[in-house]
Amino acid sequence: MDRLTAANVFITIVQRGSLTAAADVLGMSRAMITRYLSEMETWSGARLLHRSTRRLSLTPVGEHALVRCRQLLQLAGEIEQSNQPEGEALAGLLRISCSLSLGNSVLAAAITAFQQRYPRIRIDLHSSNQLVNLVEERIDLALRITGQLEPNLIARPLSACESVICATPAYLAREGTPQHPEQLVHHNCLTYSHFGKSLWNFSRGEEHDTVAVSGSISANDSLILLSATLAGAGISMQPLHSVGALLESGRLVALLPEFQLDSLGIFAIYTSRQHQSRQLRALLDFLVEWFAGEEAARRLQGLL
Repeated sequence: MDRLTAANVFITIVQRGSLTAAADVLGMSRAMITRYLSEMETWSGARLLHRSTRRLSLTPVGEHALVRCRQLLQLAGEIEQSNQPEGEALAGLLRISCSLSLGNSVLAAAITAFQQRYPRIRIDLHSSNQLVNLVEERIDLALRITGQLEPNLIARPLSACESVICATPAYLAREGTPQHPEQLVHHNCLTYSHFGKSLWNFSRGEEHDTVAVSGSISANDSLILLSATLAGAGISMQPLHSVGALLESGRLVALLPEFQLDSLGIFAIYTSRQHQSRQLRALLDFLVEWFAGEEAARRLQGLL
């Protein structure tokens, strides 16, 4: 059987979540889809999918096979396009994952500029604050804001993300303005749901303080906490790219300005250095260039 077709069938099954849905998309019979999958598992020497009445999920061998199948189809596409002019040869779909706040404030502008340079590359942008499995979710590139990367990740640094503690003037008039990090324990601090996000770290010269904050609202998205903060619910830690304009306008007030908060890195995460499509390499190079520019600096400060 045609291995390129089998690879495409396998990818489509994973994308659509069932053999029947893959058959509908590809215009094949369910029996033909099953046959291609069976051949893929024969070539791989192992089961590729866990199958139940509710869902399909990849086995460890299936995760590896999915990466290889995508690389195979990308290579086939590059060969097909190799006689076209360089700029025109870059075409296809890239799937990107990032947090909603970074997507709104920064990445959407970067992607727009990227597509002006490469108009035939389409972008499918997914917003998530969870650590996504790039293989299972079919993500080509994930932008992650973190202070420490897992050692097994392949990452390219793009920029830094600064944060600020803030509240509305109305909240501070009602509850008072903290003058030292330790006073935050007496305030309603709106926190992230993820483990460890209720510990806020401050430094001032040789002084270092870690404060265990708590409050009436926690969420897994900074924009939800921002909305609650703007409503006067309490104090939250926000990325500067989300609140810069709000601080400039006076709708929010930056607290404890003489103390430094931990700076986080913005990283591009991907699955392989050796087997990247030309489209993904172009995007990575473009993002490194774009994040080094003036527009990115202003957006990361929340001024655009």
